[in-house]
Amino acid sequence: MRSQTQNRAAWRDTVYRVIFEADTPIGKAFDILLVISIILSVLVVMLDSVASIHAQWSKTLFYLEWMFTIIFSLEYAARVVSVTKPSGYIFSFMGVIDLLSTIPSYIALFVNAPTYALALRLLRLLRIFRVLKLAYYLEESAVMAQALAASRRKLLVFLFTILLLVMILGTLMFAVEGPENGYTSIPKSIYWAVVTLTTVGYGDIAPKTPLGQAIASIVMILGYAIIAVPTGIVTVEMARSHAKQNIVIACPRCMLEGHARDAIYCRRCGEPLLPHDQK
Repeated sequence: MRSQTQNRAAWRDTVYRVIFEADTPIGKAFDILLVISIILSVLVVMLDSVASIHAQWSKTLFYLEWMFTIIFSLEYAARVVSVTKPSGYIFSFMGVIDLLSTIPSYIALFVNAPTYALALRLLRLLRIFRVLKLAYYLEESAVMAQALAASRRKLLVFLFTILLLVMILGTLMFAVEGPENGYTSIPKSIYWAVVTLTTVGYGDIAPKTPLGQAIASIVMILGYAIIAVPTGIVTVEMARSHAKQNIVIACPRCMLEGHARDAIYCRRCGEPLLPHDQK
């Protein structure tokens, strides 16, 4: 019994290294093949949405779609069985994306009545979620994800400040311009503040009074200044990350990446990492 358990553990560790460890030759090859499959599958979905192509190649595109569905289903199953804690992967962001990119084809088998045409269309759109998996296989995306995670509190404070700012500006413009100039309510004035602060400027609402135009000018200039704030926050966090900490070594339990190459335990949950000399 112990020998069987050890063999199963060794088999699961091998599958885990191939799928999750991107710093090994076989892991890189697996990621490259998977990226190519994702790109081709998304291309199939896009081509199938063109009426003329669908009319001529619908059967071929159907078979290709199911081929990629089976490939991604096997990949999803392998990921679930290879991790120490399957629920950690299943309910993770990438686990949900993997599931959303796979289930539409299976659901479409049971939802084929004409009254469900819209639902089928929406299910087909879910397959585009596969393109979100592309970033998962790029080591640079792990660096960006780490920087965003490290700066999330600062970004939340920044967004909260922007929310307060647009509420104040919207209320001020409602008082200055009034309903006669299109600012019929405070929510609509806040909408104007959001559009103006983000430098979009649809032009559906515009100040008419000199004071309102002066405030709008300040808001537009402020919008350009605000753009630099989140960029600076994320850039600083990326600069703090050392190259050796950005190696894609994932924890088999909590799926955290970004461990040092010589790390033995996960820096989040303490789970022992797979021995690197066996890769």
